Amino acid sequence: MKGKLLLFTTKALLISGTLLAQTETEEPKGELQINGSVDAYYRFNFQNAKSVGATNNFTSFTNSQNSIELGMASLKASYTKGKAGVVVDLGFGTRAKEFSYAEEPLVNADGETISGSSLLQAIKQAYVVYTPTDNIRISAGKWGTHLGYEVLDPQLNRNYSMSYMFSYGPFSHTGLKIDYNIGEGFGVMAGIANPTDILSASFAKKNVIAQFSKTSESVNAFLNYVGGKDLGGSNHNQIGLTATASISDAFSLGYDGTVKIVDQFEDISKKWWGSALYLNVDPSEKFGITLRGEYFDDSDQGGLIFGTSITQATLSLNIKPVSGLAFIPEFRLDSAKDPIFYKNDGSATKSTGSFLLAAVYSF
Repeated sequence: MKGKLLLFTTKALLISGTLLAQTETEEPKGELQINGSVDAYYRFNFQNAKSVGATNNFTSFTNSQNSIELGMASLKASYTKGKAGVVVDLGFGTRAKEFSYAEEPLVNADGETISGSSLLQAIKQAYVVYTPTDNIRISAGKWGTHLGYEVLDPQLNRNYSMSYMFSYGPFSHTGLKIDYNIGEGFGVMAGIANPTDILSASFAKKNVIAQFSKTSESVNAFLNYVGGKDLGGSNHNQIGLTATASISDAFSLGYDGTVKIVDQFEDISKKWWGSALYLNVDPSEKFGITLRGEYFDDSDQGGLIFGTSITQATLSLNIKPVSGLAFIPEFRLDSAKDPIFYKNDGSATKSTGSFLLAAVYSF
């Protein structure tokens, strides 16, 4: 009996020791989140200027005419373990390619790629995160810009077509930034980055990025800044204000305003600026209406873009028959101070209208 008892006790001690060792050496698992989206659209410009090949589109991601187009297939994974984490956000299609335009492969006369990569164009975002305290977040890598109201992913916008301010402002930054939560809804962000939209920039001077924010249940406001030298050596400073306000469960407002000043030469300073208002009405969870009105002024040729001013109005419906799926019928009117659009007979005109129908599924 004593022998059996001794044997049982020994086994119990061995099992307990093994379980204790496993408990002490096992690390807690991190949290993995995966989401993504796919979108497609059809756009028809009423001028239908096929004789001159003009789509009459000067904003991002919808440069097509009478064609069914894939916007982007996107997949985002984020992994967090303790105080550190990583985000990898990949995209394939027109949106991702235009978003990472600076990585467009350059090919020499022999057909050899000398810079850029189509694989790098697929990286919308990729960055490492470290949160040493509850109020401090440090990020390093590539991320979408903090400047502006609209973003790359279509499911996060109320309109499908993009504004002029989004199209000619910064898309992304590659660098290091620190977010600090001051408390009571106030926050600040500061960082350094490569020149705007540039993933790799050896020997280039770094840009400064910053943000001051105030958030609450009904009103959110963000004051943003980007400044420094571009790869061509020109100094630029851009400041923007973005704000949202919830008036009721069914009605909200959005505002986006920005100005960019460019010192193209030592004694020449140019600027462009814009302002947009977003009116959002949501009678139900499955149906919403957004009216965007934007004024964009490049008459000073601060961006060497148009040399004129443009007003655009966009009416978008958001129809959501099932969870994750949205249909967006959209009517858009663009009007410029000078004739920059084209008719089918080749003559220039000051205004043009378009219809667009998009389908967006996100998960």
